[in-house]
Amino acid sequence: MHLRPVWIVLILLLPCLALTFYYSQVVAPGGEETDSFLPTTSYAFVLLLINLDLIGFVVLLLLLSRNLIKAYFERRHRLFGSGFRTKLVAAFIGFSLIPTVLLALVASGLVNKAVDVWFSDEIEQVMRDSYDVARMQHAGHITLAVNSARAISHEIYREDMLLAEQRDLLVAAMARKRAEFGVAGIEVFSAKMETLTKALDLDVPSSALDLPIGQLVLQVINGKQEVNAVQEAQTGRLVRAAAPIAASGGGGGGEIGGVVVVEAYVPESLLAKMEGIGHQYDEYKQTKAMKNPIKAGAYLFVAVITVLILFGATWFGFYVARGITVPIQLLAEATEAIAQGDLSVRIEAKATDEIGTLIDSFNRMTSDLQGSKSEIEEANISLRHSNLELDRRRAYIETVVETIAAGLLSIDKNGLITNFNPSGERILGLAADRFHSRPANDVFKEFRLDLFQTVYDRMLADQRDTLALEGQMEIDGRYLTIGLHGSRMKDEANKDLGIVLVFEDLTELIKAQKVAAWQEVARRVAHEIKNPLTPIQLSAQRLRKKFAEKSPDFETVFDEATNVIINEVTSLKHMVDEFSKFARLPTPQMAHQSLHDVINEVTPLYRGAHKDVEMIVALDEDLPSLNFDREQLKRVMVNLLDNAIQAMHQKGRVWLSTKYDTKRRLAIVSVADEGPGIAPEDQEKLFVPYFTRKKTGTGLGLAIVRRIITDHEGQIHASQNQPKGAMFTFELPV
Repeated sequence: MHLRPVWIVLILLLPCLALTFYYSQVVAPGGEETDSFLPTTSYAFVLLLINLDLIGFVVLLLLLSRNLIKAYFERRHRLFGSGFRTKLVAAFIGFSLIPTVLLALVASGLVNKAVDVWFSDEIEQVMRDSYDVARMQHAGHITLAVNSARAISHEIYREDMLLAEQRDLLVAAMARKRAEFGVAGIEVFSAKMETLTKALDLDVPSSALDLPIGQLVLQVINGKQEVNAVQEAQTGRLVRAAAPIAASGGGGGGEIGGVVVVEAYVPESLLAKMEGIGHQYDEYKQTKAMKNPIKAGAYLFVAVITVLILFGATWFGFYVARGITVPIQLLAEATEAIAQGDLSVRIEAKATDEIGTLIDSFNRMTSDLQGSKSEIEEANISLRHSNLELDRRRAYIETVVETIAAGLLSIDKNGLITNFNPSGERILGLAADRFHSRPANDVFKEFRLDLFQTVYDRMLADQRDTLALEGQMEIDGRYLTIGLHGSRMKDEANKDLGIVLVFEDLTELIKAQKVAAWQEVARRVAHEIKNPLTPIQLSAQRLRKKFAEKSPDFETVFDEATNVIINEVTSLKHMVDEFSKFARLPTPQMAHQSLHDVINEVTPLYRGAHKDVEMIVALDEDLPSLNFDREQLKRVMVNLLDNAIQAMHQKGRVWLSTKYDTKRRLAIVSVADEGPGIAPEDQEKLFVPYFTRKKTGTGLGLAIVRRIITDHEGQIHASQNQPKGAMFTFELPV
């Protein structure tokens, strides 16, 4: 039958309680002390403690043995974690055994020495002497009172102080005697119990001196002998000694003439100390009778502490081992289940330390694995569909890239060419395999693709998103005019993926445009030449007619006709000169300088020459310096400002502003007026040579402006100003 430790304690506790009851009730009922000072209640309490220590020692020894035996059999049967538990328990016992044994030995020696010192003969002698001194102190007060009363009685009798005429002497003598004997008070009564005088110490509480005294005086009068009494007060103890006073002239017949009472006062503090000394001495004698049981109980208590420490070490070792091995065993079983494919396994062990964190992490891991497995299965299905969709899109994009008429060349962020479509091969006459996976700079240099190199370098240097250029290149002896447009590729996160270059062969297109342009120019030149030829022809015909008729006003007609011919020829010559200038614009002399300096140089001229024109200038202070031809840009500004002022008939407001586009790295210049604006049908013809709506214009001003801006790799366009007027805006690269 397996008994629990609680039942063992209860079984052993019953005889312990019975023994305690026996010593407290049977040995000496009422708690009275025997001659050998064997205390019943205290002794029974000591025995109870000894029995409790014995019970604790037996129980702890049984539990310790049980744990050790359990560990031995677990080790023998090789249960999971038994080896770790045995090592951990052995380690805890080993760490605690040596200090525990040393503590037990030292504690036993200290207990033995302390008990011997507590109950030594010297201490007993000191306690006995203290008790005797306390008793002598009390007896001394009684003796003092008795002797003083006797002496004062004889002196009163000898000096006949009881006589009425000696009353003053009696009062003075009693006050002197009280101070002489150092007593608390002296009272003298007549034989008829009349108070003759009182000499009291004012420092003694009146509550003590006012205690009843009549009975004591009456006893002396009746008994004719000395009487003493001890009276208790709230503030201390009052000792009174009364002595009879022989009557004067009594002839030795024993007549009493009066009574003298001497009072000695014992303060409460001194009284408490005297009683405490006596009580302590009694307790010491009782305790000394229990010397051996106390020593045995102390030894047993040290043994209980020793066994308790060893039991605590083994129990703590088992507890720690159980807290580690049980979760580890569950983890091992759960890991095996996961290895078999069961991801729904969970561990329900409770722990709050690192093992608990490990279990929680394992459960989260299995939960995440289970969720991830489902997500992966769903993702696989979605991925298949996505791959199919991507394949279709890729095929579609490849088809578009392969079939578009424009050439396409893509460069990744590492500078390697990733794609070169067939149209590009056709335009440049170069095979795609000579481009793929090669550095773009090497390819451009090898095949002298200077325009491609310029666009690529400028987009990298300026961090531009787009850039468009036109130019001629010589490839294998062929001269091509290429229109090239560069764009930066970015993903959804706005990360740079590289640059794509789209280009077209503009050779034939430009030829056709040039033919069309020159046809238009020829038509307009013919029209412009035809206009002055008509008055010249008419003047010549008139002059010939007048000459043939011998007209008397021939000289007048001659003068008028020749003036018309000269004026028209001069106009024709001016037109030819302007056309020559347009055809022979010099190459720009580029220099790094400030565009604002040019504007600040031109605008004061118009402020001074046109008082009815208000110039509103707004310059962007962030605009950096540019590379441009100063004289040609000044000519652009003059043309645009002239057109604006003439459109307003030299009266109104002109706005001139600059702005720096940091993203595209462009300088943007705008000139706006509040004139009639631009007719929709004239929008496309503004920059065509010889197109003008002005009566005195040549139609080459805006054409020259566009030519200069184009030579500076810029662009110009016209738009409507709000609320009215026209606006011309041109952009120059920074």
